[in-house]
Amino acid sequence: MTNYKEQAQNVFAYIGQLSKENPKIAEGFVTMHKATGEDKSLSRKHKELIALGISIVIRCEGCIACHVQGAIEAGATKDEMDETIGVAVVMGGGPSLVYGDKASKAIKEMMQS
Repeated sequence: MTNYKEQAQNVFAYIGQLSKENPKIAEGFVTMHKATGEDKSLSRKHKELIALGISIVIRCEGCIACHVQGAIEAGATKDEMDETIGVAVVMGGGPSLVYGDKASKAIKEMMQS
């Protein structure tokens, strides 16, 4: 069984490592991430839900873990995240159904704490 909290921590730890090993790439990624995460026409919550849907469709478990965490921190409800999984499955087909299950498990794990 995957520990999604730990998986998200590992992704962020790697960004820290990358900032030491290749600071320009890490700096560019972090700058872009912060700029796109700001509340503008779309709220941070809605952007995290979009990112969660994309994470499911592209089948990235680390991305799922980080964006479930980000969505929760931004105030997304379980129902909103479940609906996001549904949209991702429609857009991504069978493989997204498998990764939607992973997202659902991440949501349950991270909402328990």
